[in-house]
Amino acid sequence: MSAIAHGITANLITRAADVALKERRRLILMVRESPLHLGHLRTMATLAEMGAILAPPIPGFYNQPATIEDLVDSSVDRVMDLLGLPDEKTRRWTGPGIQSRK
Repeated sequence: MSAIAHGITANLITRAADVALKERRRLILMVRESPLHLGHLRTMATLAEMGAILAPPIPGFYNQPATIEDLVDSSVDRVMDLLGLPDEKTRRWTGPGIQSRK
């Protein structure tokens, strides 16, 4: 995260992220640092200002996950939505106590 925010392209991942930002393409980062210190927060703010989308894999419990797989799927489903590739099997929250599968 820090390397991307500061333009350090020491490997293929940071180079690809740098090019995505340079070309104004969608860059989605599932950062998992926790707990966060001020440096992390500033780096995240810098990346957001540069156009990156920060999507930490924070599980949602509104859809009442029953397994670890359900928790992982909710994070993956969010990223797929951000990529414009929604899965019709994704469990969607439609209101208090109501869930649906689209």
